[in-house]
Amino acid sequence: MTINTIADWHRVVKTRDVAGLNTLLADNVVFHSPVVHTPQVGKAATRLYLAAALGVFFNESFRYVREIIAGNDAVLEFVVEIDGISVNGVDMITWDAEGKIVDFKVMLRPLKAINLIHQKMGAMLQQARPG
Repeated sequence: MTINTIADWHRVVKTRDVAGLNTLLADNVVFHSPVVHTPQVGKAATRLYLAAALGVFFNESFRYVREIIAGNDAVLEFVVEIDGISVNGVDMITWDAEGKIVDFKVMLRPLKAINLIHQKMGAMLQQARPG
């Protein structure tokens, strides 16, 4: 069964449905964080980062302002205000023939926003990790 990847991603974002990530992510998905040097490989690691992002980024001010979709690739530009700081970024998403996300890259600007996201994502990930 092929899924409508970008429509399903928008639904996950709108509803902050962490469980919906299970359907969207391929087992071998690779996540590229704007604040972590090495790519995070696998569904569990990617789900952890995206679940944290749902808590940090997706407040009432979050909105996608531009979408570019070609074949199995999409670039979704977003804006959001967090703690009074205006954040601008893009989600770059690639999916396979079944519609499962195989690569997810987030890029952010400006530097002040990157520093804020680094701090907030670090706190969310620390809370999410067992032990």
